[in-house]
Amino acid sequence: MTVQFLRNPGRVALQSAAVFALAALAVPALGQARDPAYEAARAAGQVGEQVDGYLGFPSSPTAEVRRVADSVNITRRRIYTQRALTQHSTVEEYAFTTACRLILKTALGEKYQAPDGTWHARTAGEAPSRDPKCAAADALPG
Repeated sequence: MTVQFLRNPGRVALQSAAVFALAALAVPALGQARDPAYEAARAAGQVGEQVDGYLGFPSSPTAEVRRVADSVNITRRRIYTQRALTQHSTVEEYAFTTACRLILKTALGEKYQAPDGTWHARTAGEAPSRDPKCAAADALPG
């Protein structure tokens, strides 16, 4: 697959657009049927959205919070893997584009990871700090 990218730069742009488009579809699927324990941990700032598309811990988690986040992350990994295969992208590329959307959709007070690795709480009137490459995902519908 890498060799094909090098031989056809136009294809890279097309495939990147497809990855971003499908990542937009993944965001609602990742937010459905949330576990009440997950909702509580998220609201309390015990878990947050990382730049890699998975949940992380802004502070040391309890065993229960870790279990909840691990469960969500396993589900996310499965979704990312399935959708990346259909888009001929890597799991990491697909997870990153989904992370862009998930971070943008954080609610007030929820935690997210900035590109420099620091944790922030979403505030009113201020967009979350995200990787500049996220702008391409923002331009897509959904």
